[in-house]
Amino acid sequence: MKHRIVVAGAGYAGAHVAGNLARRLSPADAEITVVNAAPDFVQRMRLNQLAAGRDIEAPRLSDVFAGTGIRLRMARVTAVDPERRVVAVADSDGGGEIGYDTLVYALGSHGDDQSVPGVAEHAFDVATRPSALRLRERLDDLRDGGRVLVVGDGLTGIETATEIAETRTGLSVALLARGEPGARLSAGARGHLRRACDRLGITVVEHASVEAVEAGRVRCAGGTVLASDATVWTAGFAVGPIAAAAGLEVTRNGRIVVDRTMRSVSHPDVYAVGDSVRTLGDNGLPLPMNCGSAGSTGRQAIEAIVGRLTGREIASRRLGYWYNAISLGRYDGILQLIDGAGHAKPHYIGGRKAVRIKATIQNGALWGTSHPTFGLPKHRRRLAAAPNESARAAVS
Repeated sequence: MKHRIVVAGAGYAGAHVAGNLARRLSPADAEITVVNAAPDFVQRMRLNQLAAGRDIEAPRLSDVFAGTGIRLRMARVTAVDPERRVVAVADSDGGGEIGYDTLVYALGSHGDDQSVPGVAEHAFDVATRPSALRLRERLDDLRDGGRVLVVGDGLTGIETATEIAETRTGLSVALLARGEPGARLSAGARGHLRRACDRLGITVVEHASVEAVEAGRVRCAGGTVLASDATVWTAGFAVGPIAAAAGLEVTRNGRIVVDRTMRSVSHPDVYAVGDSVRTLGDNGLPLPMNCGSAGSTGRQAIEAIVGRLTGREIASRRLGYWYNAISLGRYDGILQLIDGAGHAKPHYIGGRKAVRIKATIQNGALWGTSHPTFGLPKHRRRLAAAPNESARAAVS
């Protein structure tokens, strides 16, 4: 009987892991199933562009995995039972359970809409494709002079505000920051960002703390009230409750605690990658929730799973965070290099060169996902041993 590998989630991390496992493990021994709620691959790095009105590619997962031997199950993961080694799913047919011998948990994150009152009811976000399309529809409904307030001074907020301001020239765009936008950038890059906001007509409101989001306005500490016809919330991301409910060891915010190989410290049959995992980089600092971390954690999980299943030594992949690539609309951007301590280096690259670098990163991520088994070897590695049949029978 084949070793059953289930990959829950087909974002950047999940699709990458599934494709590479299919490349490196013999289909005679391993059966790989990907479970994903949406039929398309979502370019999360470009959802701000989608919301602003640009069209972005969304390859069908059925096409992505065609000919790879990977099974695709279009369903929403509702629960994980690590004792019985099953994943519960819901779909149009009512759902069911999928058994696994190895689970790769890659369910990612969503916008944090619970930390401030009114966000869930009155704000938009760009964390998922449906939410980005809802924001796009709202922007379409606004007339010239409509007020868009982007809350959040991180990279997502910066990219969203600049993209909307450039694409929707008739709207009034403001960026509300708890501190200074791009505070972790170098002084030169921060200056570049300020000039970009001035050029695009973005009003920057610094050192503001939101107390509540209401229909048509945002209330801040100190009594300040800002009018808004469309409030976009980018001030943080959160993970779902499934891992915690399953009894996996998680952090206070629900991210799975793993060892250096991305293996759950509480349940050795489970690996976690992407935004779902809490792990330290090689510099001893937690990896942030971003596409770069998805790649790093995914590559390490692939090495660990292949190594353990085939009886080979597990290669150690770099876990790092080396740069921020920030788009400021179509024609401007910032590439900020990061040092070993997680701080911005003094030098940065700005303008069209940074845009080209960011586009190369995005296009490379899309191409790699769309061609998951490129260069498929003729002789893939056999597993060292079959799954423990008695153990599988006990939980079936």
